[in-house]
Amino acid sequence: MQPATHHRRAARTAAVFTALFLVLLALVAARWGPLGNVDREIVVALHRSAVEHHGWTRTNRVLSDWIWDPWAMRALLAVAVGWLLWRRERRLALWVAVTAAVGTALQQAVKAAVDRGRPRWPDPVDSAHYAAFPSGHALTATVAFGLLLWLMTLHGAPARWLRLMIAVAAVSVLGVGFTRLYLGVHWPSDVLGGWLLGAALVYGAIASYGRAQSHTGERESSPDGRVRS
Repeated sequence: MQPATHHRRAARTAAVFTALFLVLLALVAARWGPLGNVDREIVVALHRSAVEHHGWTRTNRVLSDWIWDPWAMRALLAVAVGWLLWRRERRLALWVAVTAAVGTALQQAVKAAVDRGRPRWPDPVDSAHYAAFPSGHALTATVAFGLLLWLMTLHGAPARWLRLMIAVAAVSVLGVGFTRLYLGVHWPSDVLGGWLLGAALVYGAIASYGRAQSHTGERESSPDGRVRS
């Protein structure tokens, strides 16, 4: 696929995820009844299991609070940014850092604007701060693993390593969403919102970076169309 086609396709994908997120945001803000009913049914069933199975609940807390914690995800991206700077790929390092920062700022802004309450329990197994929508854990994991996969693709990682990273990313992104529901600190639509917004940010970063690279290449081209070294 040509670079120009690639970033246009990424832009379209970002637009789709953005539109889906905005639809979900509208339903959450309007407190749409059917969505609320589904949310409650799922978290009630999971909370019942969390109260009864203490060992499994502790495992979910470790995964949520340590392995897939947003700060752990940001640390992974910080290592990636450091590696890019070491390779003198400053523009790409800036793109990764800014995307991660925008993700954090956006999720906090949406949380404050929607101000959705979290599930409340007489016998909670975990606690969380700030408003519920969207899930910061789900969003940050999506952004972190999405950007890491993009970087691996850009740098020509072997297919077997890409397949391994895709598997790790899928388990982590889906897994962290499950832990937040199982621990009773988020509604399912919070997690879905985090996934959608995170995916929109990743594809938006890919599209904007590809466009910036294309413009740079055009400026550096000589009149006969050959790119200067």
